[in-house]
Amino acid sequence: MVPKKLLPYPPGHTSAESYVEKLLEFITSSDMLQTLCGGVHILDFLVREPDLYETVLPPEWRDWLCPREIPDVLDLLMREDIDVLLKQSSGDYSSCILPESQNCQRNGSTQWRGGPPPPPSLLRYIENVRNLALDRSYCIDTRSSETEKFPVLSRQIAVGMKPKKAHEVVNFAAFIDDLASDLASTKIHNISHLVDFGSGQNYLGRVLISPLYGKSVIAVESKKLNIDGARDMDVSAKLAEKKIIRWNKKEHRMRGQPGSVEDRSEDRAPGQSPSAPRNPRLDAQQLDREVTKVAPGPLPTDPAIGDIQYVEHMIVDGDLTVVTSELDGRRKGDTVDNNADAATDVVLQSGHQVSLSDSIPADPRLMVISLHSCGNLTHHGLRSLVLNESVKAVAMVGCCYNLVTERLGPPTHKLPPLRARNPRLDETGSACDPQGFPMSERMATYKHRSEEGVRLNITARMMAVQAPLNWTAMDCEDFFTRHFFRALLQRIFLDLGIVQQPVTPDHVVRGGSSRGWSGGGEPIIIGSLRKACYASFPAYVRGATKKLEDETERGMLIKERMSGLKDDEILEYEQTYRHKRHELSLIWSLMAFSATLVESVIVVDRWLYLKEQKEVQDCWVQTVFDYAQSPRNLVVVGIKR
Repeated sequence: MVPKKLLPYPPGHTSAESYVEKLLEFITSSDMLQTLCGGVHILDFLVREPDLYETVLPPEWRDWLCPREIPDVLDLLMREDIDVLLKQSSGDYSSCILPESQNCQRNGSTQWRGGPPPPPSLLRYIENVRNLALDRSYCIDTRSSETEKFPVLSRQIAVGMKPKKAHEVVNFAAFIDDLASDLASTKIHNISHLVDFGSGQNYLGRVLISPLYGKSVIAVESKKLNIDGARDMDVSAKLAEKKIIRWNKKEHRMRGQPGSVEDRSEDRAPGQSPSAPRNPRLDAQQLDREVTKVAPGPLPTDPAIGDIQYVEHMIVDGDLTVVTSELDGRRKGDTVDNNADAATDVVLQSGHQVSLSDSIPADPRLMVISLHSCGNLTHHGLRSLVLNESVKAVAMVGCCYNLVTERLGPPTHKLPPLRARNPRLDETGSACDPQGFPMSERMATYKHRSEEGVRLNITARMMAVQAPLNWTAMDCEDFFTRHFFRALLQRIFLDLGIVQQPVTPDHVVRGGSSRGWSGGGEPIIIGSLRKACYASFPAYVRGATKKLEDETERGMLIKERMSGLKDDEILEYEQTYRHKRHELSLIWSLMAFSATLVESVIVVDRWLYLKEQKEVQDCWVQTVFDYAQSPRNLVVVGIKR
């Protein structure tokens, strides 16, 4: 059950402890890493003199990188044999066995893909990053025989899944089943229920309750729309029965007059008597348009099928009292409609909606799971192992690191309710979140350069969700174009007085900007635009301006300053800065490559948190997906004593 390596660290490290120490030392001492991971921002690229390309990179790196094509640079960063190239740079040609693309001459001169070799300082930096990034390779079949390979999902259960989602669900469901079986066989814990944090459309839960596994799942989701959609898909997957509901159109047209059909609890508020007025929220016109409606009913009686319980609840910490108290039915203040059928929700006075099962053990033993839980949701899941007696194990796959909050510094995340309205105000700009990164005391108290604690701003965390190893030529062309357009629009904003001049470069390139960018005031966040907006730079400017006029507090200022800008002037900007597009692409490639260490730091911090808890018996990290299909492929596992 527990792997030999508690962390998937790369070769060359003797233990998880030695790896963690080297990782912490490098990320807190490397100026180049701190610069590329959070010290620079795309918005600053064209608004500085000299620009960031000249400010950030050493001259020998710039001279070598500038004439290189992006695919060649990406190959060097992530695929080439750096050890051989380092030996060449030191004059050692004894083991020079390279592809034809690399010319190695024993007379003392070397070439790399028809040009000079990379500078030694760049090679050493690449070597350091690679040697400290967690190994993401995945053995697609960890089972012992052909008969134990991962099952193929039926067409009904796989409804709505794209290939990426199907790969994730199949692999993670098999992992959870194996983990629960191992816990039961070793008599550590006999898991009764799986609690899926942030279940969404319940793709994972649907597979786990299917005859493939027959598990009992509690799907915790904050959006009722997702729960309703999941229930409909349960019906499509033949995991719940169809139920035909007939509406009396005349009755509802007359609003409240008795009808000719039997009164139904679904049309009444919970606890309402049959003679009570109808729920005014029902839309009579909508009811007139449909004669029948299909609603999910109870699960079929197939013994191989597990059971699913939906809980509508906003998770704000690791306390699962709401879930566990609903399971045993002993929570004070619950209002239960005993007349409701099996498909009807139980509505609690606290506002949470739950569907309860009749077959719940007196002492539920829970395993909290999550497939790509966003931001702090992974933190809450891991903390639930310590905060709840009934939680016996956790297995969490995280994502969306940009939505993680910060424990040690001012907030730099993009969650509007949590982001400070004015970062210059000390009262709001210095707020810290105890639920944020880092979770572990080791990282929170790690001393370095006369400072204490490991910090990651939003730019570093945003870059950590990149997957440069999966980039194709088309991918690069698309998002490098988007980045260039955004940086160029920022230059226009500066020239027109919409944004302020950035602060001094020295402050930024040392990673001093906690907000991830160096301009004055709040950054202008554009977000996504229609695909047509990226057809040309004028189309992008017009689309972005229109969106900002409608959605931001500075809309009137932007509309006033941008209204006189003609397409010819916009095209002149593009022509003036066209040569900078390649330099921006090089910087972005280096940032994405370096940010593989940021993700490693976040995952290691979560493992360290579990390791520090006295209630935890075993904890480890391993890959559960193929990186090519799902780059966020690391699961953090914890087992209670």
